[in-house]
Amino acid sequence: MKNLTLKQLRYFEALARHRRFRLAADACAISQPALSMQIKELEEEVGHELFERSAKDVRLTAFGQTFAVRVREILRNVDELGEMARAAKHSFLSRLRIGVIPTVAPYLLPVIINDLNAAFDGMELQIRETQTAKLIEELKQGDLDLAIVALPVSEPSLSEIKLFDEEFVLVRRHEDEGKPVPDRGALPQMRLLLLEEGHCFRDQALAFCHVGSSQPREVMEGSSLSTLVQMVSAGIGITLIPEMAVSLETRSAHVSISHFDAPAPVRSIGMIWRNNTPLIKQLLPISDIIRQSSARIREDYTAKRTFSGSPKSSFR
Repeated sequence: MKNLTLKQLRYFEALARHRRFRLAADACAISQPALSMQIKELEEEVGHELFERSAKDVRLTAFGQTFAVRVREILRNVDELGEMARAAKHSFLSRLRIGVIPTVAPYLLPVIINDLNAAFDGMELQIRETQTAKLIEELKQGDLDLAIVALPVSEPSLSEIKLFDEEFVLVRRHEDEGKPVPDRGALPQMRLLLLEEGHCFRDQALAFCHVGSSQPREVMEGSSLSTLVQMVSAGIGITLIPEMAVSLETRSAHVSISHFDAPAPVRSIGMIWRNNTPLIKQLLPISDIIRQSSARIREDYTAKRTFSGSPKSSFR
């Protein structure tokens, strides 16, 4: 198999991931006929069919599945060679690919981007927002340099460092301002609004409320924290959001914000990266910058909370 090329392997990996020629071709920025030809030549070179074709999609053959494992390992090693070259050439990163979970991205990214641009003039930032499972997958495949997620992730191939802790707050309709804050045992009996399946914040909120995998009828779902807060404003129910989200999400919502008595629900946000990345010397200073950025956001929130005169104040 002397005629195998990295380009063919990347085309193969894209098709294995997307399972449709059109999507894979778009991802590789080539035409669909060109992709089909390259895959056909690859199969002829290895002497085995790699995909089972159907009218709707394509699937890896048994040999294709084994082949895919090795191909992803090869492509990951090639990408790491590129990262090593980048790290040796520059005292700072010329490009940084960051993944962020949706319950952090809208609130932290604007500050992070400004601070990183100020600290590393000329660095290209590429941002990816998606759920934790997808970020971990893309990080392990070498598609991201780092990800900001809720800890722990407990992945042996990934390193993690805590950036900060933040509490969850209770969001109720504005008319409920001043009422006693319900304890965690009472929340499941109320119309509790949570993020849909796949969000780690949903799992953390359910754990605090002592709600198991058998979801009660009273729990309702939304696609984003913004949707949940607007639903509360409309009188549909109550919800929990992280402190970092309060200023942005309650700006146009007629709701009240209350803090739970100790022990309050809390989550740890951290940065993760591959254990074998050659960029470790550059990533550690970046974690310090992100930590400082998040500290300013929390200090701003604390100042607003203190100025309002009560830990159970209305944010509008």
